[in-house]
Amino acid sequence: MRRLWLMILTLLTLAQAEAASCRWPAWSQVQTHLLSEDGRMIDPSSPRQITTSEGQSYGLFFALVANDPASFARVLSWTQNNLAEGDLTRRLPAWLWGRADSGRWQVLDANNASDSDLWIAYSLLEAGRLWRREDYRRLGLELLWRSAAQTLRVLPGLGLMLLPGDIGFESAQGWRLNPSYLPPQLLARFAEESRIWAELEANTYQLLRRSAPRGLAPDWLLWQRSGQPAADPEYGHEGDYDAIRVYLWLGMLATDAPERAALLAHVAPMARLTAQRGAPPGRIDAATGQAQGQGPAGFSAALLPLLAAQAPAALSVQRQRLAQHAPEPTAYYGQMLRLFGEGWDQGWYRFDARGRLLPAWQEGSCPD
Repeated sequence: MRRLWLMILTLLTLAQAEAASCRWPAWSQVQTHLLSEDGRMIDPSSPRQITTSEGQSYGLFFALVANDPASFARVLSWTQNNLAEGDLTRRLPAWLWGRADSGRWQVLDANNASDSDLWIAYSLLEAGRLWRREDYRRLGLELLWRSAAQTLRVLPGLGLMLLPGDIGFESAQGWRLNPSYLPPQLLARFAEESRIWAELEANTYQLLRRSAPRGLAPDWLLWQRSGQPAADPEYGHEGDYDAIRVYLWLGMLATDAPERAALLAHVAPMARLTAQRGAPPGRIDAATGQAQGQGPAGFSAALLPLLAAQAPAALSVQRQRLAQHAPEPTAYYGQMLRLFGEGWDQGWYRFDARGRLLPAWQEGSCPD
């Protein structure tokens, strides 16, 4: 029996060594240009050198995909200490941090961003499972339930829904929503913890359809107290930098995920527009279907999973465009979209039908 256990331990050690040898070049580039040594994801485009909870949440996810527990721990520590007053079990992370007009580095807006809360909770839960870290799993659950307590609402004609943040998204007219804040993979994973998230997942499918009658997603919308969607009071029907993530999340759904076929068919107009124009549109009107301009290379990266399912010829074109016109190393959002879309396209990770992360290193193999 002792010899058997020694053999098992040896095999596990070899598997871990093989996994550790995988180097994700795109993640290494982000670490060099955007991630500070103490774990802060920086957006250099802002004079205030801002950090958002979104950037921190993405940093956690990509560190997990890269099997980089040291970076994961640094990003988590910085997030907890600077955005959550030292305790993520008691406070949702503030969404904006940077240099104030006084020159002091501090929280600039203490409101939370619920999509970041979900990505942080997801990354913690999956790090707990994949790295066998019970402390991460417990912290993920604590954060998940705090997010639910503060930002879930029951909306007329829709049901249980997650607001984009705790403060500022409710009015006499209704509730402002952002479809890109609700990745179905994450909700499916949370449904493994509680049925309440399965209800939110089902309502999200409904929201994605009803907010995009022409199959083109808006950045924001107003859910009226009458129970119907309407144009957002600030951005109207515009869809660009936020909405591009809707196609990204749906394109990355597992082939056997519930509703995948119907949802991909619904957003097929974006794949067709990209194929016709040679590049993703820079901006669309979700109500009329009118497209304008040419989106940046990050948009091409975000659409790779969708094009893989619907337009193989356009997929090749966008791969080439991304290779020839890659986002600048210091372009925060472009690099995030690249890590998501190109990382998936190159095989660094997948999601299963239950929303669980399937990183390449888990199988002991490295993408070509």
